[in-house]
Amino acid sequence: MTKILATFMLITCSLVVKAQIHDTPIDSVVKGKFTFNGYIDTYYLKNANNPKSGSNVGTSGFGRAFDQKESQFQLGLVQTKITYKQRKSEAVADLVFGPNADLGNYGNIIGPLGVGSSSLAIKQAYFSYFVNNKLSITAGQFGTHIGYEVIDAPVNYNYSLSNLFNNGPFYHLGFKSVYTFTPKFNAMVGLVNNWDRIYDNNKYSTFITELAFTPKDGYSILLNYIGGNEANIDSAKLQKHMFDLTAGFQLSSNFFMGINAVQGLAVDPTTTKYWGGVALYSNYAFTDKLGLGARAEYFDNTQGVQYIGKTDVISYTLTGKIALADGHLQLKPEVRIDTYKKTNIANGEQFEDANGIFSKNSQMTYGIVAIYKF
Repeated sequence: MTKILATFMLITCSLVVKAQIHDTPIDSVVKGKFTFNGYIDTYYLKNANNPKSGSNVGTSGFGRAFDQKESQFQLGLVQTKITYKQRKSEAVADLVFGPNADLGNYGNIIGPLGVGSSSLAIKQAYFSYFVNNKLSITAGQFGTHIGYEVIDAPVNYNYSLSNLFNNGPFYHLGFKSVYTFTPKFNAMVGLVNNWDRIYDNNKYSTFITELAFTPKDGYSILLNYIGGNEANIDSAKLQKHMFDLTAGFQLSSNFFMGINAVQGLAVDPTTTKYWGGVALYSNYAFTDKLGLGARAEYFDNTQGVQYIGKTDVISYTLTGKIALADGHLQLKPEVRIDTYKKTNIANGEQFEDANGIFSKNSQMTYGIVAIYKF
């Protein structure tokens, strides 16, 4: 990893020197400009299995990343995003509060003074330097490049997050550099701490990269990678690698389709274990105020590498979208069905029933979400 870091820094420095020779203005913004935006989301969810606990959604609480409670009104997340930008630089403070903020920043719960940390409120905090129109360098905590979906509820069409997203990284702390070769192709490389933690759990950095293609307007193809030593102690050896394909296609002004495919592997001195899956997305806009989106997903974690348990799951999600208040308010009725193809009762890798026993291999949840953007 030391050799990789040295090589990466040499390449970045070379690009910076080369770019500064041919430096051109980024845009016409000379004076700095502040912008402020964010959102609030709240939901009510019902589980058709009627779990005895009255609140548990998924396998012992791990079947969903965020929408974990049922039969009660819930606040999801409150975002306050402040951006400062001028011609050569940008700074972003993306602060979040609420249950989903804590769940999304679960790796930051341990602060320098022990349990409990103000870092739970930081979804993103980074700054970027624009060397020129082609090269930028970013440092701080930023959202992951892996996956089709993001934490921000207004950005995703479906409200509940896919198992691919739930079992991948949410954010990184480190630095990255993006170089735009042509208007249709750019590349990102970077070094970060391990997955979803403000502090690394060993002395080895993790490598990230992305190749982004936009063959034409409305079409995008992203090839992503993250990998490195993710062992909890320096002497151990656990190499984790994740390869990610994300693509979106605006087939018409009303109809969109997307795909996300992931293959991960965990390698130690004696074994290699795999996880991964694929999700298909589509949505159709009947009008500028009414639409319908669907997601079909298969996720395999039968070797128990990631968080969901030793199982594989097939999920179907149908989400409506109703835009009100000039688009600031979104109402999203949603139905989701999860089915575990393989189950392990001893490990609790099933869904809870009305008797409080994890005996169901499928569940249906339905409810409505309200998201307000400002």
